[in-house]
Amino acid sequence: MNALTILMPFLYFPEDKSEYIPAAISFTIFMIILFFVFRWVLKISRKQAAEAKKIEERVLKDKDINHMS
Repeated sequence: MNALTILMPFLYFPEDKSEYIPAAISFTIFMIILFFVFRWVLKISRKQAAEAKKIEERVLKDKDINHMS
């Protein structure tokens, strides 16, 4: 419990709520960037999954043809 009371002076809650505005703006900007990066990663992942599926189908088809010979 003493450790919590020692850390209390480091907490800062401003009386003037306008000091939260820059933090809110930067948070919003980073969330927008995060959204677009996440969508970009998903797009790349889907492309790679489709390519892997094509390669897998080709390998299985080649394996079946070689197995029948």
